[in-house]
Amino acid sequence: MTISFQSQLDEKTKETIKATAPVLAEHGTTITTHFYKRMLSAHPELNHVFNPTHQVKGKQPAALANALYAAATHIDDLSAIAPAVRTIAEKHRSLQITPDQYPIVGEHLLASIQEVLGEAATDDIIAAWGQAYEEIAEIFIKVEAELYAETAAQTGGWNGFRNFTVTSKEKESELITSFYLKPADGEPFPDFQPGQYITIKANIEGETYTQMRQYSLSDAPSANHYRISVKREPSGTETPSGKVSNWLHDAISEGDELPVTAPAGDFMLDTSGNEPLVFLSAGVGATPIVSMFKTAQQKAPERSIYYIHTASSASVHGLAQDMEPVSANAVTHIRYTNPAPGDEQTPFFDAAGRIDFEYLQATVPKDASFYFCGPEGFIYTVLDALNKWDVAEDRINYEFFGPKSN
Repeated sequence: MTISFQSQLDEKTKETIKATAPVLAEHGTTITTHFYKRMLSAHPELNHVFNPTHQVKGKQPAALANALYAAATHIDDLSAIAPAVRTIAEKHRSLQITPDQYPIVGEHLLASIQEVLGEAATDDIIAAWGQAYEEIAEIFIKVEAELYAETAAQTGGWNGFRNFTVTSKEKESELITSFYLKPADGEPFPDFQPGQYITIKANIEGETYTQMRQYSLSDAPSANHYRISVKREPSGTETPSGKVSNWLHDAISEGDELPVTAPAGDFMLDTSGNEPLVFLSAGVGATPIVSMFKTAQQKAPERSIYYIHTASSASVHGLAQDMEPVSANAVTHIRYTNPAPGDEQTPFFDAAGRIDFEYLQATVPKDASFYFCGPEGFIYTVLDALNKWDVAEDRINYEFFGPKSN
């Protein structure tokens, strides 16, 4: 990427933006929650893009509030938010966000700031944030333009949605099912980096809007197929949780076609070093980690490779066969937090319990590169353990499922 993150705002505008940072820290989520309701009411067609589960649970508003706060505190040097911009831009490209949607967001974001803060949102503050938003939006538009170009330029690459046929549907556990996908047109399709994801567009009967969900590619890169492994989520009466996952499990069969965008994401395995590799996952967070684990054994079999996975019990432990080491230097450890009788017979079962600081110290080397994925609680537990262990920051790599809420 060759995009400049040097702010062109004048000093007065930047000082105004920085002065609002404490306000965003206090009222940011209220503003962004109001923003999403306002924008989606005025532009219901955007419901095709946004995940309603993240709206109901507050994850999307919290994530946007955090992004605004980061922009406000780093307005002097926006290069500090470059990694976050790349992560968000990858998601936007996968969702097919277009430049013409940015003015809509800007209009409703500024209006929401004014409506929530009232008289505290002076004309100077709104004007400053209007300038800042335009500058930040332009950065995103440029980054995403490069991503669209790179995606289309790959061998077999494409932009937009392309139909893929479900060639195989395999149950992995009580909750997880894998879907093997091949292009319906029979033409070549691009490779991907272990850790990346694809977006599926779901046209669910009876639903007003299409639903888009991002699923990690759960197999090592193959010229033969893409694979996603989807956890069935129980549908609550008050939230849309599990709508697409249940639809995939119940309504999609072998031979059906799914609209798919090209692989995206910046959570990727680096196999160029010599240090040990440690992979950790919890539940369906195994999907990108399994891809990395299998690839590492193929491309770097001489390195020491560790995989630690935790699940509630063997019955919900998906992708277990993919966790079996095939390299002489690889080892797998399985931990169950609520094991059933007989679960201790599971291959590579280590012990009951969670992954914590003491367990990591006793099981893996500190000088490794760490890759991990799972629910927020798991991510923060591992992060706390690695920070307590003083593991170098550039050796820590992780991905949250859905927007990071704090």
